[in-house]
Amino acid sequence: MEKATFAGGCFWCMVTPFEDLPGIQGIVSGYMGGHIENPTYEQVKKGTTGHYEVVQITFDSDLFPYVKLLQLFWPQIDPTDSEGQFQDRGPQYRAAIFYHTDEQKQLAIQSKQELIDSKVFKKPIVTEILNASTFYLAEEYHQDYHKKNPKHYKEDRAMSGRDEFIEANWNNRNGK
Repeated sequence: MEKATFAGGCFWCMVTPFEDLPGIQGIVSGYMGGHIENPTYEQVKKGTTGHYEVVQITFDSDLFPYVKLLQLFWPQIDPTDSEGQFQDRGPQYRAAIFYHTDEQKQLAIQSKQELIDSKVFKKPIVTEILNASTFYLAEEYHQDYHKKNPKHYKEDRAMSGRDEFIEANWNNRNGK
């Protein structure tokens, strides 16, 4: 089993795209990249710890290669926004790919370059590619939030602007 870690704004919205796919063994929400140990949600949401809200995916690369995870990741975000994602503003909501191996790093760089070369976006692609550091598991109430609190999750997602952005910028790109 391998790990893949992605930041794409609110971690609640980054779980569902990767669920129920062959080879995906687990998805957990957490924090990565900051300067304090064992951060809490209350600390991270202030935007002062340096952590990103992330999802960490455990996967079988023989059944679901890392490159496929990257192909799913990009259309979940606004890769041109360095200040957060959609309604979620602040450094803790920035988009990033955290690589765990040299191969993941190279594939992430290649996928970012392909997006830049596609010229789909007029603004620069600013999503960072960073070395994975210590992963801190988010509090239990954040795990599978969309299943535990479906009404609130749907309302929050609907207000975020994420789905409208995806429809306008990604679905049309893929011929949908």
